[in-house]
Amino acid sequence: MKSLNLPPFDYKVKKQNGQVWIFDMIRKRYVVLTPEEWVRQHFIHFLIEYKHYPAQLIAVEKEIQVCGMKRRFDLVCYDRQANPYLIVECKAPSVPLSQIVFDQVFQYNRSLAARFVAITNGCEHFCGEISSESGFRIVADIPDFGM
Repeated sequence: MKSLNLPPFDYKVKKQNGQVWIFDMIRKRYVVLTPEEWVRQHFIHFLIEYKHYPAQLIAVEKEIQVCGMKRRFDLVCYDRQANPYLIVECKAPSVPLSQIVFDQVFQYNRSLAARFVAITNGCEHFCGEISSESGFRIVADIPDFGM
């Protein structure tokens, strides 16, 4: 897999039926290792190890309703009151981060109402804060948990 602009971590992989699988510590099971999953697993470990998000407050690939349609978000981190705090849309490293990707995470956030939204392809990362006072603004870094 391609090297990413995220810290390395110790991961477990296995090969089964001609496919490589990686262990997801949040879902507590092996999942097929796609380029997008490679990014998602790196980002999960980055959030836990470097941004201090508790693993038990992170949800991975859960279904939500967006404008009456079923969708699946990549990552949602909750605050200690179980409110969505940060939603992250992960793409494969080969997928450029564009307005289309931001639009996708904003659509998901209509249902979730998280304070922060982020997009990543493992090489680039963008994060923004949404507030009722100032609207949307790009922030310099993924926020630390610290709540």
